[in-house]
Amino acid sequence: MNAVSIRSLLTILVVITLSAVSFAQIGIAITIGPPPLPVYEQPLCPADGYIWTPGYWAYDYDGGDYYWVPGTWVEPPQVGYLWTPAYWGWGGDRFIFHEGYWGPHVGFYGGIAYGYGYFGEGYQGGRWDNGRFFYNRSVNNVNVINVRNVYNTTIVNNTVINRVSYNGGNGGINARPRSEDEIAARDRHFGPIAAQNEHIQAARNDRQLRASVNQGRPPIAATPRPGTFNDRGVVPAREAGGPFNSATNRNNVPRPHTEARDLQPHPRLGDPNTGNPRLDQKYQQQQQKLYAQQAQDHQKLQQKQERDHQQLAQRNADEARKQQVEQRHEQQTHQMEQRHEQQYQKLQNRQQPQQGRNQLGPGREKH
Repeated sequence: MNAVSIRSLLTILVVITLSAVSFAQIGIAITIGPPPLPVYEQPLCPADGYIWTPGYWAYDYDGGDYYWVPGTWVEPPQVGYLWTPAYWGWGGDRFIFHEGYWGPHVGFYGGIAYGYGYFGEGYQGGRWDNGRFFYNRSVNNVNVINVRNVYNTTIVNNTVINRVSYNGGNGGINARPRSEDEIAARDRHFGPIAAQNEHIQAARNDRQLRASVNQGRPPIAATPRPGTFNDRGVVPAREAGGPFNSATNRNNVPRPHTEARDLQPHPRLGDPNTGNPRLDQKYQQQQQKLYAQQAQDHQKLQQKQERDHQQLAQRNADEARKQQVEQRHEQQTHQMEQRHEQQYQKLQNRQQPQQGRNQLGPGREKH
């Protein structure tokens, strides 16, 4: 096995390992660390029932730059649900983005001190009580004339407050999931709702929110509602959380050049053995269908990337153009692997509970 293949396989294993402990869907990855969190005030809560979702730095591959997704107040998808913020984590050779999600409990978000109730562990900004959300006034900006469901509990926060926006790596937050986070990982989850996705897209399209433009001090740091970038209640960042230089945020790791042709086959699930032949056959068919689909995805991407290389050779492309294509290929390959791993985990989770109930017996271990 050549060095590139080994490196590719290790990258895949890192992603697989993180999938098991991150408690959220994994998004894109990049070798450049995100800027520090900017300093900003929380806008006034617009109405009863809204929950605060803190701002964070997202990355745009097409633009090759981080951009700020403003913090905002959001109506949850259902009563009783809370928001677990997104975060960046160091994965050994790159920063990996973990998407935020809604669920009945707040899970792991990298130990990042986003503020306003999110101090690195759990959420102290409010709680649900008999179908209504109550706000902790000590950490939230609420008007008691419009929002009457309030209480006042001073939070004793032992976390060292800093503006670091990622977990692990050189200078990152050193935090690991707690038992409470593991419980939250088993909850039913919802990803960002439509209003949040539109909010993210609007931020991505706003040039002034790019780190290279605002130098870590976004002019729109927070909004009263998702997507309301022109609202009079919009809050600018008071200051940047610290200096940002993309060259110093790389953790001194060379950027791997991963292509579809370098990838190793995925490990396969064991043969189903539930004790029910019909169920075993059904599970086996589901597995074979997934393997075939992923093999087809792999083949298509490899052929596409090979055509790109042929075109570069025919056009006698310069090194800058070759590097652009290599970076695009790495993005394509990594996204495909993340998608395949999520499909793999979804199938495994769907089959495992039933198999686990039927397989346990003399001599069989629980994992």
